[in-house]
Amino acid sequence: MNTLKLIGRDIALFSNDLHTKKQELIHIISSSSFLVIGGAGSIGQAVTKEIFKRQPKKLHVVDISENNMVELVRDIRSSFGYIDGDFQTFALDIGSLEYDAFIKADGKYDYILNLSALKHVRSEKDPFTLMRMIDTNVFNTDKTIKQAKENGTKKYFCVSTDKAANPVNMMGASKRIMEMFVHRNSLDMDVSMARFANVAFSDGSLLHGFNQRIQKNQPIVAPNDIKRYFVTPQESGELCLMSCIFGENRDIFFPKLSENLHLISFADIAVKYLEDLGYEPYLCKDEDEARNFFIKNSELSIQNSKQWPCLFTTSDTTGEKDFEEFFTDNETLDMDRFENLGVIKNKANFDEELLKSFENTMKNYKQKLAWTKEEIIKEFFKLIPDFGHKETGKYLDGKM
Repeated sequence: MNTLKLIGRDIALFSNDLHTKKQELIHIISSSSFLVIGGAGSIGQAVTKEIFKRQPKKLHVVDISENNMVELVRDIRSSFGYIDGDFQTFALDIGSLEYDAFIKADGKYDYILNLSALKHVRSEKDPFTLMRMIDTNVFNTDKTIKQAKENGTKKYFCVSTDKAANPVNMMGASKRIMEMFVHRNSLDMDVSMARFANVAFSDGSLLHGFNQRIQKNQPIVAPNDIKRYFVTPQESGELCLMSCIFGENRDIFFPKLSENLHLISFADIAVKYLEDLGYEPYLCKDEDEARNFFIKNSELSIQNSKQWPCLFTTSDTTGEKDFEEFFTDNETLDMDRFENLGVIKNKANFDEELLKSFENTMKNYKQKLAWTKEEIIKEFFKLIPDFGHKETGKYLDGKM
């Protein structure tokens, strides 16, 4: 499957920038040690492979998913083989005491890259998953930066999101708050971040769901009114690595908008995806017709059919943003340093009292084992007064 072709382009975004920095990247990585947190997710695996193939002195990978970690190692061994450096993986939850013991036992890394996140807009539907999102996206980031600082780490990198620019959902807002906590820590050590587009076919994404639907003989469902920018998994890894190695303190890297990066709808990608597999979309009028398509057809006719049921609808769920943006009007940009990488140049921007209040409020909620989504939203508004959150009462889990 040609991922670039499916997302509507034929040129990799960062090839020229990587070529320009090729020798410098090899020199820095081959003489440095790395810890990748959340390294078994789609972006984490991409970052890990970008580091591994440049022969690091030490590369340790931590992720909560044991199964994904196994696949990462199999993938690396099958693609790149082995390195002379110390390569190890650890199935750990970074919020756990076991992880703290792991860091205490060594913890010496030149670069730490944190790719762990709860990334789904749908995770704000209930207050309990929402609190885990805050823990993962905000407090675990804050904790691991502090540990990095104590252990003399040269640079800490973490992933933000385009949805942190003028956020309209809790996921984007949690990453915006994370950026505030990162800024607070930036007074004591160098940090950098990245905001980027949807990662095509990443685990749990709608496009990844297309693969699952085909395997299970189920209809393809996608919004026809939502357009997004897409990068490939490899491009996501390249972007993170470039920010980590070359970003100055508080820099946020993002892909420049150009003829090589353009908006495309999920429905358009679905059509390209099916055509790539030799199918043409059969447009259904509702969920029942889509679900019943395969029930009405025998197994034999499914295998021989050149049609695949599709349901393309308008979006009406909580947290969907009409358009994507990588930066806001009040952020300073450097668009000249790289060919296809833009850089947001930030001064430290945080309110110490508001951050302390947020920490204490969340801590109190957790100690009581009781909180509501409305209470959390109220706290988000204190940190982000212009937060564009709108509750529709409808969530993606309520749809196909």
